[in-house]
Amino acid sequence: MVLFRKVNIVEDASGYIVNHRVMENETDSEIVTDLVKHTQKLYPSFRACSFDKGFHSPGNQIELKKILDDVILPKKGKCNKEEAQLECTEEFKTAKRKHSAVESGINALEVHGLDKCLDRGLHGFKRYIAMAIVARNTQKLGSQLIAKELEKIIRKENRQKLAA
Repeated sequence: MVLFRKVNIVEDASGYIVNHRVMENETDSEIVTDLVKHTQKLYPSFRACSFDKGFHSPGNQIELKKILDDVILPKKGKCNKEEAQLECTEEFKTAKRKHSAVESGINALEVHGLDKCLDRGLHGFKRYIAMAIVARNTQKLGSQLIAKELEKIIRKENRQKLAA
């Protein structure tokens, strides 16, 4: 019997994947508080998080507000007046727009080889995911270093043009 496996990731503001969890017969809404608490153990300054609708449950909404300063957790289905007002605030909209970057990170993992796991079994799958995350973070670091170096070169060329 083959079970569908899913991976949830936690990214920081710079786009680095700082935590992940391989789903084992669980749903997003069942693991969200554990994932957040584990991330807070790793990074004590972790105080805000954005989620998609799949993570919502009334219990998660209450629990996450206790442990995080800012929680962006849209409700599944139709909202009541209070929830609709909250989701219409500029803060909520801005944070929700930033959430698409997380989806971009997941897509980047898939594009760079994570779309098909060549290892066998759950242990192999977890190892494969961990290595893909290390590779993605290394790639992210490399692109930032290249951009920084390119910036230096452009500044140097501009100084030379001004001096000439």
